[in-house]
Amino acid sequence: MTDIRTFGSVCSGIEAASFVLRPLHIRPLWLSENAPFPSGFLKMRYPEIPNLGDMNDVPQLLKDEVIEAPDLLCGGTPCQAFSLAGWKNGLEDHRGLLTMKYIDILNEMYCIRIRKGKGRALFFWENVEGVLTDKTNAFGCFLSGLAGMDEPLEVHRWSSSGVLHGKIRNIAWRVMDAKYFGLPQQRRRIYVLGGGTDFYPENILFDTGEVVDDPYKDSGNLWFGQEMSTSIPRELTRAIEGNDIEIFRTYTDCLYAAYGTKWNGNAAAFNGSLFVSQNGRLRRLTPIECERLMGFPDDYTNIEGASVTNRYRVTGNSWAVNVIRWIMRRLKNSDASVPVHQFGPGLTLFKDFVYIGDKGYLNATAYPYDFRLANLLDFIDVFPDEKLYISKAGCSGILRRKFERKARMNGRLEAVLRINSQLWPHDRYG
Repeated sequence: MTDIRTFGSVCSGIEAASFVLRPLHIRPLWLSENAPFPSGFLKMRYPEIPNLGDMNDVPQLLKDEVIEAPDLLCGGTPCQAFSLAGWKNGLEDHRGLLTMKYIDILNEMYCIRIRKGKGRALFFWENVEGVLTDKTNAFGCFLSGLAGMDEPLEVHRWSSSGVLHGKIRNIAWRVMDAKYFGLPQQRRRIYVLGGGTDFYPENILFDTGEVVDDPYKDSGNLWFGQEMSTSIPRELTRAIEGNDIEIFRTYTDCLYAAYGTKWNGNAAAFNGSLFVSQNGRLRRLTPIECERLMGFPDDYTNIEGASVTNRYRVTGNSWAVNVIRWIMRRLKNSDASVPVHQFGPGLTLFKDFVYIGDKGYLNATAYPYDFRLANLLDFIDVFPDEKLYISKAGCSGILRRKFERKARMNGRLEAVLRINSQLWPHDRYG
């Protein structure tokens, strides 16, 4: 059992950390969020927890003992510097530099805890997978800073999973996908866990057993929704509360913060995974559906004054709750004080399944052994706002872009678009 009783949260957003950790009896000491809408959300949903605002101020607040140094630091520093949706400028972007500030906070926590006779704090960090391919080697800088190394780690290509036993901290990371954790959303994120040299995060982040095939491996052509494997929830149509509902794939593309303003982005518009057909009319996902797809309860983001765009943005910027819960339960209930695997010292990179002798295989894939699959139809909200339906002009525009770009499109989605744009059967696009 890992003894964790308190945590602090930076880049708190809508505070998935508190949502997951408080039921595990891990108490939040403070939050750090300065964006207006999320700050208002925290004031309403978590009024008893102080919000410190800008995370750049946190090291000094710790040093001055204005706030306590918790057992665990949680945070996902801004991903825009590393994502396809952002500028991908890494550490040249001020948002990327907040990743280094995260290390400053952790180091200050350590100084205070050592002075008070406590052990080195643990940390948990989440980000987009793009941090692994960042051109400024942000991940190598981040790992070396966490581990107490003098120079950034340089590798030819960062693996999706690995372990670093460093001078002052041990660290493990693993890319996992929410669609294997009971959330029908393809959301691949990197999860990084670490602590002192007497803490072995690989015991927590990786499970061991036999080689298991990807449960979506035999699903046929996912682009066109032709899912053939009996292990996959294949249903694409259902009557729900008197509504005829049709989806175009059983799980969605990644929900992103700009979904409220860029709902017709290329991937979503052509594979249909972020659309729903309700009684023959095409619409976007509702805010409630997005909350469900992230593992939050209905109307979690529906505070006074919230716009639909606000709700899409903060939900898309948050964490996939089911994945975090899987990690934190293992952290809370497992012993990480004794190494189970013989890694280190130094850096070990791996992916997929790694043979580890009589223990079988270390699972470094995007899916755990106890994976859970879900169908988008189970997450449908049948009370959408009328403005979420795609207009005739909008449907025509998606079709026009499809033909202009000679792009592939989900066949059933194309048929629904034609009907909604009233271009069928007389179709000027061929």
